[in-house]
Amino acid sequence: MGVAEEAYEGFPETAGELMERAGRAVAEETLRRFPDARRIAVVCGGGANGGDGRIAARLLREAGRTVTEDLDPAADVIIDALLGTGFRGALRDEAAAQIAAITAAGVPVVAVDVPSGVDASSGEVAGAAVVAAVTVTFHERKLAHAIAPGRFHCGEVVVADIGLEHRGTAASRVLAEVLVHVPRRGAASSKFSAGSLLVVAGSRGMTGAPCLVAQAALRADAGYVAVAVPQSALAAVEARLLEPVKRGLREDVDGVVAAEAFEALGDLIARAGALAVGPGLGRSEGTVTLVRRLLAETELPAVVDADALWRLEPVTGRAAPTVLTPHVGELARLLGTTSAEVTAHRLASARAAAERFGCTVLLKGVDTIVAAPGERTLVVDLGPPGLATMGSGDVLTGVIGAFLAKGLDGRLAAVAAAAACGIAAGLAPTQTGLIASDVIALLPRALG
Repeated sequence: MGVAEEAYEGFPETAGELMERAGRAVAEETLRRFPDARRIAVVCGGGANGGDGRIAARLLREAGRTVTEDLDPAADVIIDALLGTGFRGALRDEAAAQIAAITAAGVPVVAVDVPSGVDASSGEVAGAAVVAAVTVTFHERKLAHAIAPGRFHCGEVVVADIGLEHRGTAASRVLAEVLVHVPRRGAASSKFSAGSLLVVAGSRGMTGAPCLVAQAALRADAGYVAVAVPQSALAAVEARLLEPVKRGLREDVDGVVAAEAFEALGDLIARAGALAVGPGLGRSEGTVTLVRRLLAETELPAVVDADALWRLEPVTGRAAPTVLTPHVGELARLLGTTSAEVTAHRLASARAAAERFGCTVLLKGVDTIVAAPGERTLVVDLGPPGLATMGSGDVLTGVIGAFLAKGLDGRLAAVAAAAACGIAAGLAPTQTGLIASDVIALLPRALG
């Protein structure tokens, strides 16, 4: 935003023009959203955000509203113009008290650019922060509008054009159009050229996970899927899956695949274009060794999820695309920190993991973050609430695996898969009771 403003003709002398447009956008949105509001309190800070608020206050008075530039206890609506995109770190005592008063007022809040107390560049919230009904932002969405916990403070986000040109950013929001990059089967395609995936997953009592991975990969247009599970899990997988090739593997006494199973995977590895490993695999010395061998001794692109992330080592020397797909707890273990720390610093945590492990890292969540060493960070916020259900991570793993098998690089495969799953879930007639299998069934429509 700063770069875009500085590129504006005549800036900073013309900054007043931009502020006038921003203030007008806030006033117009407030009147549109709350036409019956007669008393409006505008809480202004000392910076540009406060300037936007003061312009909005003037225009609202001209529209016949009673406006105060403090916390009027009788206000119907509050405009939060206290802190803007320049805010970082901890709140000063005075600002914290004003935010507390805004919260205590119990009336709808219109935030200017970003709710006060939220870091616009990361979505982090270090202390108290305003919870807005609507946020009016300018030029482009900010990271805080997409990344938790900040996104949960923003309410509905309205983007107002104030006449700035788009400039490059350190992170980008992924749109549905990313799916045009996913190769489709053509007349000359074979089942192998359409995407051949080997799934190594599952254990005794955890047979649903490999089935979800395999079914998702097929619905994501993979042409060939092989599933390798411990021998004692094979019958359950055979009963559930029709199309994929199934293989039973040597296992330990507790029903998890043994390290020696690697030797039996040779022909399946030779036919595969990518590898999906981890869901339901179990955590034992044998599985840790098997995962390490799969990553070290094959040249297959790989998506590594769930139990395969247990005691995972960096893969910086691996030439093939590699995608790790942790949830918050798994990423905390990978980084040697706490879930609370990752939750508070999602963007920074994903970037740190990508650099440490030398590959693409997809941090799951309603704001899926995809980071890769030296690359622009990507944010996918297309997932509806219904995706917060067991098995949805297995579905994502299968779709990433299918896209890797089709030849996409790790970063693009990860964001395209997250987008596909989010769009598929959004096609469901209701989010209530949505299950992972529903998302799988809707994947062809999402990709179409």
